This record gives sequence, C-alpha cells and structure tokens, in this order.
Amino acid sequence: MTFNPLEQRGIPLDRQLRSWRELNVKPIDPDHCDPYTRCRIITMNGIEVEAILFSHQLARNTVDPEVKRQLARTRYIEAQQQKVVNWLLPGVSSVLETTIAYEQVAVDLTAWVARMEPDPYLKQAYQFGVLEDFDHLYRYANLYEMIEHRKAESIVDGLTEVMPGRPTRFHHRDPVDNVRDPYTKDETNPLSKLHALTILSAEQQTMNFYMNTGPTYMEPIARQLYQEIGLIEEEHVTHYESLVDPGETWWEQLVNHEYNECYLYYSFMEQESDPRVKAIWELHLNMELEHLHIACDLMRRHDGREPQEVLAPELPNVLTFEPNKQYLRELLDTQMDLTTLGAGYVREQHERFEQMQEQIHGGEEPPSDRVMAEHEAMFGREYRIESEGEHPDPDLREK
Repeated sequence: MTFNPLEQRGIPLDRQLRSWRELNVKPIDPDHCDPYTRCRIITMNGIEVEAILFSHQLARNTVDPEVKRQLARTRYIEAQQQKVVNWLLPGVSSVLETTIAYEQVAVDLTAWVARMEPDPYLKQAYQFGVLEDFDHLYRYANLYEMIEHRKAESIVDGLTEVMPGRPTRFHHRDPVDNVRDPYTKDETNPLSKLHALTILSAEQQTMNFYMNTGPTYMEPIARQLYQEIGLIEEEHVTHYESLVDPGETWWEQLVNHEYNECYLYYSFMEQESDPRVKAIWELHLNMELEHLHIACDLMRRHDGREPQEVLAPELPNVLTFEPNKQYLRELLDTQMDLTTLGAGYVREQHERFEQMQEQIHGGEEPPSDRVMAEHEAMFGREYRIESEGEHPDPDLREK
C-alpha cells in the first residue's frame, strides 16, 4: 500500500507538546534488544539533530519574525522528539559500546543506501565511504576488547562482520579531495535527495558524538583513536553534504527535511520489533506529518511553488536495517585501493594524497595502527568476526 505523507494529516501542532512524564521514556535493554532497534534509535537521533540544527540556521537567515516564530514552535517539538529518541539508549552502556553501535549504523545504513541508490555517481560515494566506516568498526572493536575486556559480538550480534576495511591510515586526504559534485535538484530522483540527507545526518551525528566523548577516556590510546576517527568523520560529513545541490532554496531544504523524517519514521515503524519503541516511531510519524504540512505552507508562501514540484508523490520502499555481508565483501574485493582526486576516484596514491599522509602522520604510526599492535601484544591476535569466511583481500587475512 502506498503512503503519501502530503495527503495525510497528523496531530495538530498545539497538541504535540509533552510533559516531563511523557518524555521520560524507559531505555532499551542492551542485553536483550534487537541490535537493529538500537541502530534505528541512533539513526533517528541523528536525523532529529540535523532537523533542529537546520531550523536554527534557517531562523538565523530570515528577517521575517513570523517565520522565526513558526520555526521556533516546530523546532521545540523536534527537540522533544530528539530527547525521547536519544534517551531510549541505555545509561548502562559504555561510550565505547555505543560507539560500536554507531559504527554498525554507519556500515549497514550506508551499505543499504548504496544498494538502493539509482544514481551511479552517488552510489559510488556511498560505496567509498562505507569501506571506511567498516574499518572504524574493526578498530573500535579491538579497542573495546583491550580496555573493557568484552567482545563486540555482544553488540553487533552476528548481523555485521568485524574485519579490516580500507585501512584507517589511508582515510586522511587533502580536504579539497573530500568535496564531491552535487546532484542536480531538478533532475535527480527524489529518493536520491532522501539518501543524501539521511547519510549526511547520520555521519554528522557520529562526528559530533566523537568530538564530545573522545576526551572522556583516561586511556591514551582510546583518546587518540577517537581523535583520529573523529577527524575522518569530519571528512565524511564534507563528502556527503557536498552531494546536496547548493541551489536548493531554504524552503526546498525545509520540506526535504520534514519529508525525510516522515519517510524514516514510517520505515522504522513498519519494521520495528519492540512494541514500545514502535509506538514512539508511530507517534513521531504523526507529529512529523503536521510538521511537513507547516513546511509546505511556508514553501508556498515564500517560494511561490507547490511542494509536489520537489517531493516524491509517495514514500519510497521502506529503508531497512538488514545484514549486508555479501555486498560489503564485494566492495572489499574491488574497491579497497580507491582514494579521491578532486570530485572523482582513483587507484593511485597521487601527490596531494601523499603530502597529506606525510604531514598528518609525521612519520609515526597513527592511533588506528597502534591500537592493533597493542591488542595483539595483549591477546596474541586480532579481534575479528568473519562469519562468511576469510577476508576477500588475501593481504588482509589474519596471519
């Protein structure tokens, strides 16, 4: 059955405000929840944070006081939604356990988007990025066993493999080579707009999370690894945000944000296995439907256009969290040696790349390499989960 959010009315805005009692949701049980429930929570937190930040930027760039007031009304509800979603995460989980879940999101969300993306250039951008997040998951999993003496399989639960991706040391590129070409807003598939907004929001939240949690560790190797991967997340946000057409008006961007929230809450409501969390997805969907109508009215008033000109006529197939093991193995087999040059991709390590490598590493091993050396010194091996067989790249198989 098709679902067109433009034809659905949600909860009126003046009935969306919730009390502290309603906001104080019970967190999930990390030892008994579906790992993809946690992934959906992390994803929607990133989506809500992006919606709030975008609304603030729009408010700072308009002189119309009534627009500012309308944005403030909706944004406060978005802030309540973000608190509910993020507070579903359990306080008993360590920062590193949540980090591993963040990287599981990055791997399986980006891999799914890459599989479904209709535009070849955009698809390549997601394929390129996911091999880097895949390696981050592997590095953090080894750090987890080192400092907490627990195994990442308790978090990823066999849904996502843990083994080397494109080595993290090679993710450090000259900043100009992280800027991609944007899609063309009036020609691209509406699904491509949703994909780009979803992935840049998720990566932005990961970047923010690492920026703020990295220095909370006492162990030097943990602080250094968060610092290194945090810098790479900044590169990833640049990589993905540059895919969005900068010619989109503020009002186009606003309706795209609200439509995307409807799409994701609907998707997650359709597949959620936890009844209590599913009820939150459904409630928030009905709130977002009204936010979308408010954004559409602002677009008609200030852009003089109908939202149907830029939005999909109905929601695409639901975005799904599911294992992507074979797809990732194909990428590991064919795209490990890629780097970027300008807005494209190359296999050779060009001069600008080599200069960046020399400057950032300064002749030393980066934290991502040292964490592996320290892990091997402690345990005599690496930590991996290779449920589908040996690593596709013979050079990266465990010795």
